[in-house]
Amino acid sequence: MALGMTYVRAIAAAGALPVVMPPLAPADAPALVSRLDGLVLSGGPDLAPAAYGAQEHVELGATEPGLDAFEYAIAREALRLELPILGICRGAQALNVARGGTLHQHLPDVVGDAIAHRQSEDGRRATHVVDVLPGSRLADVLGTTRLNVNSFHHQAVDCLGTGLHACAWAPDGSIEAVEDGALPFVVAVQWHAETLVELPAHRALFDELIAVAAGVSRLARAA
Repeated sequence: MALGMTYVRAIAAAGALPVVMPPLAPADAPALVSRLDGLVLSGGPDLAPAAYGAQEHVELGATEPGLDAFEYAIAREALRLELPILGICRGAQALNVARGGTLHQHLPDVVGDAIAHRQSEDGRRATHVVDVLPGSRLADVLGTTRLNVNSFHHQAVDCLGTGLHACAWAPDGSIEAVEDGALPFVVAVQWHAETLVELPAHRALFDELIAVAAGVSRLARAA
């Protein structure tokens, strides 16, 4: 709830009942996740690098290791149950770390400043393009292989977690989305789609998450 109502409204607008989970103990994850039909891993603070065996970078922001541990447990339980998952910004990074992957802690050190990954404009404004892998689940959902997105991050996926594949990139080569094609719907994007749901491609991420959760994937129907 500290992030505001944008996620809740995006989920509700797509036809689902939003449930906000408090960050409890990781041991509570199975009881919580068993009551869900799908999962959105939201944005939030930087992830503590100890979880993937790295030292803290000088540019690392404030972290909440307790929140991290809870979200990793939630993600792993949802994956075990094969629930549909949509990760957004930090959520994409958390999914990757939960699968054993690593992160770039400060993206400008890796790709420079040609792309403003921490935009100053409002979140409802797209500021750079991403290229989406043709034939990927993400491309099928978006209905395009090129998309304008917003950007509010300085951490990003580095080494991919087990079973995850990169499926979108910024012009500077940084990973903008990952997915697991072996599961019904596991897609995570680096941009904040929840503030761009007035645009059909971004809204489609929530629509498909909820369609898969309800067993009525629009892509399956189209096929």
